[in-house]
Amino acid sequence: MTEEISVEVVYALPDVQTLVQVKVPAGTSVIDAVERSGIREKHPEIDIGKNKIGIFGRLVKNDQIVRENDRIEIYRPLIADPKEVRKKRAEEGKVMKKGGGDLPA
Repeated sequence: MTEEISVEVVYALPDVQTLVQVKVPAGTSVIDAVERSGIREKHPEIDIGKNKIGIFGRLVKNDQIVRENDRIEIYRPLIADPKEVRKKRAEEGKVMKKGGGDLPA
């Protein structure tokens, strides 16, 4: 008899998070656990070839073997480049002269 372990598969949208708990045989890969979870039936936009996958916030390869109580996270593609967002925010801060004013007495 093959030992089964419990894992969670998570996919989050801006307004809702889907969390599926699933039992898989020991030695199951991340990609197989995602498939067994059925989460792609609820979210057909998930493209395993494009979406990155992590365990507890750490990126992993699809063939990574899962362990008991792992939290498998399916990441959405970034809409904006984080570096560009920070750069724009910094430029806006210079225009608004943040942090350069006098403190009230």
